Amino acid sequence: MSNRRAAVAVVMAALVAGACACQSSEAGTNGKDGTKAPDAQVRILPANGDGKARPDQGITVTTSGGKLEQVNAVQAGRPVAGAFNTDHTQWKSTWTLKPGAAYSVNATAKSTKGKTVSAASQFTLQKATQTFSISDVTPMPKETVGVGMPIIVTFNRAIANRAFVEKALEVKSDKGDVGAWHWTSDTQVVYRTQKYWQPHQNVTFTAHLAGVRGLKGVYGTTDVTKAFKIGASNITVANGKTHYMKVDHDGTVRKFPISMGMGTTQEYTTTSGVHLTKEKATMVHMVSPGRKPGDPGYYAEDIPLAVRISDRGEYVHQSPGEYGALGHSNVSHGCVRTSPTGARWFYNIAQRGDVVDVTGTNRKLVNEQGNGWTYWTLSWNTWLKGSALPH
Repeated sequence: MSNRRAAVAVVMAALVAGACACQSSEAGTNGKDGTKAPDAQVRILPANGDGKARPDQGITVTTSGGKLEQVNAVQAGRPVAGAFNTDHTQWKSTWTLKPGAAYSVNATAKSTKGKTVSAASQFTLQKATQTFSISDVTPMPKETVGVGMPIIVTFNRAIANRAFVEKALEVKSDKGDVGAWHWTSDTQVVYRTQKYWQPHQNVTFTAHLAGVRGLKGVYGTTDVTKAFKIGASNITVANGKTHYMKVDHDGTVRKFPISMGMGTTQEYTTTSGVHLTKEKATMVHMVSPGRKPGDPGYYAEDIPLAVRISDRGEYVHQSPGEYGALGHSNVSHGCVRTSPTGARWFYNIAQRGDVVDVTGTNRKLVNEQGNGWTYWTLSWNTWLKGSALPH
C-alpha cells in the first residue's frame, strides 16, 4: 500500500471511531433517539419593540418543548385578562387591546427536563384613525327594572363586523341567567334572557370595545361598563275576554277588573302579546292620533296613573269614568283601563321592564319598529337567529 493510501485509511478509521463514540455517549444520557432534549422556547406576539401591532389581534404567548408556567401582561399598571389552553402551551388575551397604548409582557416556561426559561416583550399598538363608540345603553346605570327588561345598546355608526363586536359584549348576573344578543339594525343590538330574569339581583354589562374592529379601519377605543338591578317580579296577565287582569307581584297575586279596546276598528283593538312597561306618569294627556276636533272618534283626555306598555299609545291606566264597563265589556280606545284602586296599586309597583301579557283579542302584537319593547313576542330559537355568533 502506498503512503498516501495508508494515510487516507487511517483518517477514515478515526472518523468512524469518533462517530461511534459520540452516538453512544448521547444515547446513554439523552433518550432513545440519541438527540439532546431541547430547552423550552417561548414566543410572544406582538414581538418586542413592535410599534405598529394591531389592537384587534391581542396578545399570544406560546411555548415549544415545555409548558408555560406564568404570563404577566400589563398596560398602564393594569393587568391584562387572559387564559391558558388546556396543555399550557399557549396563553391568549381574553379581549382586544387599547389602540395606541403601550404593553409589556413577561412569560416563563419549564422544559420537559425541568429547566425554566423566560421571555419578555414591550410593544405599542397602532392608533385608531377612525373610531366607533356606544351612544346609549338602556337601562340606565343603577336603575331598578323588571324581570322582562332587555339591554339595548346603540352605536354611533353602523357596525359591519357584528360578530367581532358582539363577542366583546359581556353580561354577568348574580344568579347566572342565560341570555343572548340579537341585532335589530346595523347600529343596535339587544340582549334578552331565555326566560325572565330572576328577581332581586345585580346585573353588570361590559362592552370590551377597546381595540375591536367594528368595520375596516374603524376601532373601538373605550370599554364601557354599566350596572343595574333586577327588582321585584311583576308579571301581569290581562284578559280581554274575562275582563280581568291578574298581577303576580313577587308571588302575591291580585286581581282587578279591566276594560280593553272596544274592537270596532283595528286601531281600537288592544294588541295581544307580551308587552313591557316603558314609563309612567301620574297624568298623561291623550289625544286621538290623526284626528282633529269634530272628527268621528276624536278624543282628548287627561288620564291619571298611566303606565305605558307600547309606543303606539297603549297604557295600563285608571279608567276616566265608565266604571260599569270594568269587569264586563271593552270600551276603551286600546288601553287597558282599571279601577282607581287597581290603577293606584299597579302604578306604585310598576318599574321599567315589567311584563304585561295581554290575551283575548284578535290583534297580535308583532315585533316591529314603533311598537316598543316587543322582544318577548319572538321565540327563543327565533331570537338566537338574530345573533352574529353561533349558538
